[in-house]
Amino acid sequence: MEEELGVTIVRRGRHYEGLTPEGQLVLVCANRMLYEQEALRQELSAARRQPRGGLNIGAVPTTVPVAARFAARLRARHNGITVTVRTLSSHEIETGIDDFGLDIGFGYVDRASALGGARLKVFKQYDERYYLLRQMPASGRGHRRIGKPMRWRDAAVLPLCLLTPETYNRSVIDLAFQRAGARVKSCIDTSAVLALLVTAQTGDVCSVLPGSLVTLAMQLPGMQARPLVEPEITVGIGLITLMHSRASLAHKAALALARDEAWLREAARYASPVVR
Repeated sequence: MEEELGVTIVRRGRHYEGLTPEGQLVLVCANRMLYEQEALRQELSAARRQPRGGLNIGAVPTTVPVAARFAARLRARHNGITVTVRTLSSHEIETGIDDFGLDIGFGYVDRASALGGARLKVFKQYDERYYLLRQMPASGRGHRRIGKPMRWRDAAVLPLCLLTPETYNRSVIDLAFQRAGARVKSCIDTSAVLALLVTAQTGDVCSVLPGSLVTLAMQLPGMQARPLVEPEITVGIGLITLMHSRASLAHKAALALARDEAWLREAARYASPVVR
């Protein structure tokens, strides 16, 4: 391919060192060709226009529970679709959508709207609110699973497990503490949302996490979540996609579900845990 195009595609050393700028252009073109091929294949092979084929979804870590439910609901509607859900950073999702490596992504509305300009379309799905997750006190009888609200400044003095500083989620949390006039230093940083649940379950550390993860945490014994207030932070989560004229049938089916009122109500309920 390098000989045919007359450019260097791969940076060579003792080990693979990545792609050259020209190689990145070749990769984007190749992904676009594969996307067009998949869209055409779905159109030609679809029985009675029923969506079939693959759909690639990227999700920032805190949205994975909702993204997984979205994938399951999509499969329930169209069992010919094969869905892949990947946990990625906001930047990786934006790049993947731009490069046609991803069809859609679950990410932050404000960030995608600011950086995507006219090329990205964002469908709002739900609002993310934040909670302090902790193990219930030993005298847990009578304690509510969703406890009384707690101020951010009071949470700042507790030993906290938070997502790593480079994540967008962490920037939101740090800004909330700053607005509360509190300085916070986490005792554990992690890139894995599962670690937020496990460390809180030990009883020695608390975690700050959004409602969709609290819904999962409430299935663990002895856990309590307290809504964080003063300030009360809400962050919009949306389905992000590239604006282009040609989309596969699976892609179109995903966009239809993203606008479905029943699904939007389900996503909102899942992201806002209540005592049941």
